[in-house]
Amino acid sequence: MSFLISNLIMLGAIGQIPKIVTYYGAVHAPRSFSKEEAKHNFKDYYQVGFPTGINVWKSEYFVFSLEVVPFIRREKGQTKMSNLLFHPGLLIDLGKHFIFAGRLGFETSGRFGLTPVFSKSFKINEELRFFIATPLPVGFGNERPVTFFPGLLLGIAI
Repeated sequence: MSFLISNLIMLGAIGQIPKIVTYYGAVHAPRSFSKEEAKHNFKDYYQVGFPTGINVWKSEYFVFSLEVVPFIRREKGQTKMSNLLFHPGLLIDLGKHFIFAGRLGFETSGRFGLTPVFSKSFKINEELRFFIATPLPVGFGNERPVTFFPGLLLGIAI
């Protein structure tokens, strides 16, 4: 399952509720772990995800989020989209622009899982925020062992 991740996030209520915030980013998982092995991104292959999402702020503290993450993989001289992650979730504003996200993950590869995400956002201007997040996904299914993919996500929310 992908690292994201994903994903992920949002950034503290600014302005009126309800409101909609979109975000874009890139997520990397340096290593994945299962009972069979640890795989290293950047060694035999390179994979990156591009989370794109929409957050609907229903209150000052609770948010519904819908995220889609295409993954691009470069391996043995070939580059291709390797997977697509559908990543819905609920976000909780923890204060001071810290967010906890609880996400479900459904992949086109046949895997599924859960992703807790911790994030922090920083104001750039009235309409733009930068965020950094740590997705901690756990993936199941498709006749593969349970896998853990801690990652790093950097993005912008508009």
